Amino acid sequence: MEEPEYVHLRPGYAPPRLDNATPFKAVVVIDADVTPEWQGHISDWLVSSGCRYMMAWGRNCSAWDDSVDEASLARFDFREVPEDDFVMTTWHDTEQLEEVFEFAEFSAMHPSLGLEKTYIVDISPEARGPEMLEAFRDAREKFD
Repeated sequence: MEEPEYVHLRPGYAPPRLDNATPFKAVVVIDADVTPEWQGHISDWLVSSGCRYMMAWGRNCSAWDDSVDEASLARFDFREVPEDDFVMTTWHDTEQLEEVFEFAEFSAMHPSLGLEKTYIVDISPEARGPEMLEAFRDAREKFD
């Protein structure tokens, strides 16, 4: 299993360019309040960057599920989305983060694509890369 990559997003700032051209999974960890406009921008960025399975956890995570769904549909003018471009979305408002990491690793599957790459997208004031990556590895080992 490929190691996840960590991406820190400071609320209100532009996201980085993701060089990975292959479709991927993203665990979006929301630990900050954001504006609806910025949330929409980040949802568009996720979809256009290749996210095909998004799992939201943290503050107002169900709104992120809706926002990514809308961004996915908007790419195709709210018409039928081709199977390989369909973005699966889930939100996890009652689970521990380690359970979401476990879900991402072992259960999050796209209906038509193999998604080998996983990003942890951390929306927070401060970067927490080492801690997030360690928590992901711990969840993998605990549930493997």
